[in-house]
Amino acid sequence: MGAADQRVFDRLRAAHFPPERNHLAAHITLFHQLPPSCHDELDRLIRRIAADTPPPAAHLREVYSLGGGVAFRIDSPDLLGVRARIADHFIGALTAQDRGVPRLHITVQNKVDAAAARALRDALAADFRPRPLAITGLAAHRYLGGPWQSAFERNFRGVHTSY
Repeated sequence: MGAADQRVFDRLRAAHFPPERNHLAAHITLFHQLPPSCHDELDRLIRRIAADTPPPAAHLREVYSLGGGVAFRIDSPDLLGVRARIADHFIGALTAQDRGVPRLHITVQNKVDAAAARALRDALAADFRPRPLAITGLAAHRYLGGPWQSAFERNFRGVHTSY
């Protein structure tokens, strides 16, 4: 995300995500798990995508319930197009979960009881107005059994071309 949006969602996560589970900055998950053996190939692909792709247009649409948490729904056909490009490249390595099209969102609370989640959703929804969301790049992380390690980050900087 852009720096201003990142600060907003990081603050919300810090305030509402259970601290013992909050191992990552606020983010939009495009894939849950690619095999570690694909890491170098992913890095090369993301470098190409970042080089030839402008920042995708995106909009925050609504605050919604995850049952035991709260997230902000994102509309971005452009970001889904980038994701499709990556998915097509790694089709044989995708898990069942990653073969489907994700519902783009930013989670600010998770793994809490339903009453706490409803209260936060209601509080955030009261002031929410749909608005643009800056998407500036792509990043990958390695899961280390609790903490996560940043693998790389690449900013979009290209002119749109056909996929």
